[in-house]
Amino acid sequence: MKFIIHILRLFLGITFIVSGLIKLNDPIGFSFKLEEYFSESVLNLPFFMPFALAIAIFVCIAEVLLGVMILMGYLKKLTLWATLLMLIFFGFLTFYSAYYDKVTDCGCFGDAIKFTPWQSFGKDILLLVVTLILFWKQKMIQPIGRKLPFVVTFVSLIGCIVFVYQVYNHLPIKDFRPYKIGVNIPEAMRIPENAPKAVYDYLWKFNVNGEEKIVTTQGSYPTVDGEFISFETKLVDKGYEPPIHDFYIEKEGENYLDEMMSKEKLLLVICYKIEKTDRNAFKNIKTITDKALKSGYTVIGLAYDLNQSEQLIKEYELNFEFYYNDETTLKTMIRSNPGLITIKKGTIIDKKHYNDWEKLVL
Repeated sequence: MKFIIHILRLFLGITFIVSGLIKLNDPIGFSFKLEEYFSESVLNLPFFMPFALAIAIFVCIAEVLLGVMILMGYLKKLTLWATLLMLIFFGFLTFYSAYYDKVTDCGCFGDAIKFTPWQSFGKDILLLVVTLILFWKQKMIQPIGRKLPFVVTFVSLIGCIVFVYQVYNHLPIKDFRPYKIGVNIPEAMRIPENAPKAVYDYLWKFNVNGEEKIVTTQGSYPTVDGEFISFETKLVDKGYEPPIHDFYIEKEGENYLDEMMSKEKLLLVICYKIEKTDRNAFKNIKTITDKALKSGYTVIGLAYDLNQSEQLIKEYELNFEFYYNDETTLKTMIRSNPGLITIKKGTIIDKKHYNDWEKLVL
């Protein structure tokens, strides 16, 4: 039994550490996921949304520390209670997402490992069972030495703080998203000829002898002896979805994607939300974009709100125009607001946080 308990501790501790570090690598991305949970359409807790980033950082660090403390056998009662409560909370979130089909990806392992809502719930239940077993047999859990567990936990805390400070003020150490360096955007948007297509159920509603009857088909109109009322579609299988499927460069209803992706030298200035950008950063953005223009680059901005972009251009005398793209896409492209991306004939060459504008390779 002791051997089994050690194996379960190892499994639970490593899972928590890996999960926490992956999310800690991209705390801004995890905060976007929490904002989705807090939104009115999901949990209807909008008053938590301004604190999403702080909550995200706290949860990630707590997850790593709990994993370390489980492995070290440090403060076992406190550690197991905290682990139990965290798993119950996240188990509720994943069940709610799965049952009501609210959030399609829980973000448990960031963008590195994708889970469906039901897979996420199953994972939480498995970890909950493991924690309950450890809780039941906690007498078999002994700390590794007297001072070592405290020292390792404290060093882990300091390491997490330094790590999150680095990635927040620059960019994630490891980029797991579709728009990472080296990706060719047009190629990542292509759908193979033999790729599985989306499958839908068509739900046809009829009035048959005074009663409503629903007939399900895969598209064809059913033969029913009754009066047609309405129909709706339900997605059964989304089929093949390319890594990048929502990227465009639009202005006044026209898409300039093909034109821009053919450029030898293209610099994108990404602003997913202009009202939330660091305004002081645009003094440096002005410097680097002017330098890029002199070096033969085509420079454009991508933003969600083009009305505010016009004010930005006037205020900082920017020598480039902004084009429209969806806010979610812009958040996915780079975890910096504003952010800088250089592209050569559709291939992403470099990405930089606005704090690292001087390091952008031109």
